[in-house]
Amino acid sequence: MTESARPALPVQERSRETRRRILDAAVTCLADEGYSAATTSRIQQMAGVSRGSLLHQFPSREDLLVAAVQDLARRREGGIAEPEPGAPARDIDSSVGLMWESFQGPLFRAAMQLWVASPHSAELTAALKPRERELGRRIREVIAEVFGPAHAAHPDFDSLVAVINTSMRGVAMTYLFDPRPADDEPLLPVWRSIAHRILDASA
Repeated sequence: MTESARPALPVQERSRETRRRILDAAVTCLADEGYSAATTSRIQQMAGVSRGSLLHQFPSREDLLVAAVQDLARRREGGIAEPEPGAPARDIDSSVGLMWESFQGPLFRAAMQLWVASPHSAELTAALKPRERELGRRIREVIAEVFGPAHAAHPDFDSLVAVINTSMRGVAMTYLFDPRPADDEPLLPVWRSIAHRILDASA
C-alpha cells in the first residue's frame, strides 16, 4: 500500500497524537525559550498544528500550561533511574551522582520555568503543588532504593537527602543563566563527602 493510500488514523488516535505534539512543544518551549515565550501561538508553531486543533485541545494558555504541569510530572517520574528488582545498591558516590543527574536536562528546566511563574497564576499553582508533592515523594522513595536499605535505615538519611536535594536544586537553577558542564560541578565532591560522613558512620 502506498503512503497516500494508507487509511487515515481514527479520530481518537489523531486527537491523541495532536495532543502529544502540543505537549511536547510546550515542554520544549518552556525549557529552551522560557515561560514568557511559551504562548499558544509559539507552541502551535513548534507543534506544527492548526490554531483550531490547539484550541480544541486547550481552550486557553492556562489550560495548556496546567496540562504541561501534569505531563512534566509524569515524564520526570518516568525519567528516574529506578533500580531493577534485585539489583545491588549503588555506592554512595554513584548514588549522589544520580541525584545530581536528576536536576539536569530539559524536563527540569521546563519545570523550573513553571515554578517561577506559578506565584502569578492561581490556576497554575493549584495544578503544580499536588503534582510536585507527589513527584517529590516518589523521588525520595527511589533515592532510598538507590542507596539501599542499609543506608536508608540510617536515622539521618531523610534529612541528608533533603539537604542535598535542596542544595542541588539551588545550584541547578544557576545553570539556567550560567551553562556549564554538570560533571564539573565543584559542589559534587562536597555533597559526596557529606553523605560519606553521615552514612559511613553507620557502616
